[in-house]
Amino acid sequence: MFYRLLKVLLGPVLKVVYKPWIEGAENIPTEGPAILASNHLAVVDSVFLPLMIDREVVFMGKSDYFTGTGLKGRLIAKFMRAVGTIPVDRTGGKKSEAALRTGLKRLETGELFGIYPEGTRSPDGRLYRGKTGIARMALESGAPVIPVAMIDTNVAQPIGQVIPKPMPIGIRVGKPLDFSRYRGLEKDRFVLRAITDEVMYSLMSLSGQEYVDLYAADVKKKLAEEGKFDGPVPGGAK
Repeated sequence: MFYRLLKVLLGPVLKVVYKPWIEGAENIPTEGPAILASNHLAVVDSVFLPLMIDREVVFMGKSDYFTGTGLKGRLIAKFMRAVGTIPVDRTGGKKSEAALRTGLKRLETGELFGIYPEGTRSPDGRLYRGKTGIARMALESGAPVIPVAMIDTNVAQPIGQVIPKPMPIGIRVGKPLDFSRYRGLEKDRFVLRAITDEVMYSLMSLSGQEYVDLYAADVKKKLAEEGKFDGPVPGGAK
């Protein structure tokens, strides 16, 4: 209920201020489960995509969003809970597994679930190697994967900027990817990597981003060690 109210109240304002556009919205099924796999350029990716499509979609979000302090931290945490964001511990292990299981339960009920295969925001606007959690979800749920490319959200909201500057923000939705031919191979790491790479190739084609075959988390860590990156650094890449 709150999600719909938020969409009704925020949608018109955002459309006036940011003039968002969307291509390929018809590729999102009107009913049934689907995984929306998006590149990740800015925090507002989790705001604009849900507000620009007809169906409700819940995304994973780093657990840090829910533990912030001060007025800014509390407001972000409240907003993330309000839109149903699923917190994920990016250090991996059982906590990350629990978040994936929560997403699978949502797919089992015929809903949409959103995931950022890169695992963290791009540090420089390029597209980075995807983690294989999305492949596992696709095979275990049987749901199609819908590639979604966010356009220019990093220009509107560079790392460290709280409020995006007013400018057109775009979304390109690709055709559904069906991986049913791999059912039963959920534990085959080569299959998981092949599926994930196919998703990332689709995102690269949609977004026009340069692809880097490295984990974004590792790149952020290295840049931070060199004093070239002062944003948040995930615990590690899997």
